[in-house]
Amino acid sequence: MTLDACADLVRRGDPDRWISLRGQPASVRARLLPVYAANIEIARAPWVSTEPMIGQMRLAWWREVMEEIATGAPVRRHEVATPLAQVLPPAGAGALDAAIVARHRDLELAPFADAVALIEYLEDTGGGLMRAAGAALGAAPRGLAEAGFAMGLAAYLRAVPELRARGRRPLPSEDPRDIAELARIGLDRLGAARGGAPDRAARPALLSAWRAGTVLRMARAEPDRVLAGRLEISPFRRDMSLLAHRLRGW
Repeated sequence: MTLDACADLVRRGDPDRWISLRGQPASVRARLLPVYAANIEIARAPWVSTEPMIGQMRLAWWREVMEEIATGAPVRRHEVATPLAQVLPPAGAGALDAAIVARHRDLELAPFADAVALIEYLEDTGGGLMRAAGAALGAAPRGLAEAGFAMGLAAYLRAVPELRARGRRPLPSEDPRDIAELARIGLDRLGAARGGAPDRAARPALLSAWRAGTVLRMARAEPDRVLAGRLEISPFRRDMSLLAHRLRGW
């Protein structure tokens, strides 16, 4: 099996990470594309059906894949699982497994009990993905969890209007002050990641968080943008932001 299926899945399903891979060496793309493709499959699993059991079965299937990778057992043939097994070490499988466990939360209609519960969810989903990507690159884990959390929070805040349209209550509080505080926590984590001297080998993975700072600053300054769905930036500003992150490493 080739990387073509993974590349097509990421191109269609995760534009931010897709463009973060532009200009990266083929060896880097070959390691990150399967991780990003698996994340898409995992994140979609709870939403493929209105029957929670279907989502649970899909998540269970991916947990079995992670166990096979972690234990060195033969990995089932699949257009994403097969190339993933070729690049993901046991530590990365463990990080994605934590993300899968957290995704069971998406099967529930009840809102997060409080901000702590939402933060823990994002630590396991966004943070787990970034740790897995770093592991696939053979990078030391410094700063990866923090950057992944910030990346996950920014994406989650952008998704709030869609989640509300689906009948969910994605935020434990819609008070603008509480939304601004969440954004502040994300910015603090992003700053900690940058100040922690991340491994140079992790930079291609960290570049996937290129949009996080801009989104979180907007949410902190004008939290009403979150509920209104106004956290997008113009294509020109997007390209300039990505270029700036490339020039400084991430």
